[in-house]
Amino acid sequence: MTIEIKRLKMSDLYDLIHKIQKRPSMYLGKPHISNLRSCLSGYNLARRQLGITPTQQEQEFVEFPNWIKKKFNISTGQSWDNIILFYSEDERTALNKFFELFQEFTQESEKNGKHESTEEQVESPIL
Repeated sequence: MTIEIKRLKMSDLYDLIHKIQKRPSMYLGKPHISNLRSCLSGYNLARRQLGITPTQQEQEFVEFPNWIKKKFNISTGQSWDNIILFYSEDERTALNKFFELFQEFTQESEKNGKHESTEEQVESPIL
């Protein structure tokens, strides 16, 4: 018996984030920022286990935690989701705040010339 495995095309990271923003419950179950972080970590893990080299977007997103720390003037080792949650009413509000901050982050990256729409390959994980 021969098993044929088709390679599925994974969405790029930013497309995935935009899809989650449109239908958070479908992707996250409960629309919580902690579930988003778990989802993105799973995305990263799956790509690494499949041997897929990180894309330019994934490399760019590596800077997101530091950007959040600067944005909120935080110097502790807290994760980006916990920082956003700390400054939000609850998990759902924090998730909505993430999408606002993510948009700001990508706009700044585009302005600074870091955002690439090509699929240039780099060697770093997203989280």
